[in-house]
Amino acid sequence: MRKSRPGYGYLQGLKDGIPIALGYLSVSFGFGITSVASGLTAAETILISMTCLTSAGQVAGVSVIAAGGAYIEMILAQLIINLRYALMGIALTQKLADGFSMPNRFAASFGITDEIFGVAASKEKDLTPRYMYGLMTTPYIGWALGTLLGAVAGQILPPPVTAALGIAIYAMFVAIVVPAAKESRGVLLAVLIAAALSCAIHYLPFLSFISGGFSIIICAVVASLLLAWLMPAGEEEENDDT
Repeated sequence: MRKSRPGYGYLQGLKDGIPIALGYLSVSFGFGITSVASGLTAAETILISMTCLTSAGQVAGVSVIAAGGAYIEMILAQLIINLRYALMGIALTQKLADGFSMPNRFAASFGITDEIFGVAASKEKDLTPRYMYGLMTTPYIGWALGTLLGAVAGQILPPPVTAALGIAIYAMFVAIVVPAAKESRGVLLAVLIAAALSCAIHYLPFLSFISGGFSIIICAVVASLLLAWLMPAGEEEENDDT
């Protein structure tokens, strides 16, 4: 049986979440601009950020909405992109303090993001509900506030300026992928395969019937399956050691 370790409080969670909130403020600003430029209103954009805390999922969702995609496209795209959060939640259950009730688990699962998971998983003490709520509060405010500022700016700034600022959220994705691609040939190949498939779907006339939502799904699934078959994680580690 796992030995219980005294947990952290709400204020410590708030403090640990401040760096995440500052990063989210700039990234969500780019999302707000991108969403408004895609045809959504400022209110709709803010509502998305307040109810769906996933940068990649939100960008993909806005793309499906802007293209008039079907509900099944939205469902599958969100399932594939956000499936990792379920795995993160399962991993964090091993660090929860005693008495972390089921309602608290459901509430805490809403706020799990890559960065919040990273901070929570690194803590030595048990994760209490108060700490998790504190850790979620500041990033949530930062993400919603950044989206609000970006959505408002997207309505008043000149189009060339908003187009330039809208690139910020894609720069974040590049910043996430590049370090992982440098460390792993498998990740690099998966990125190249997905990029090649995306270009093929976009530029080849006989593939023009594939919508933006299904393009994301196809690229992600095909690239992942190919690399899982050609270069399993254990096999890649052995090759890197030789």
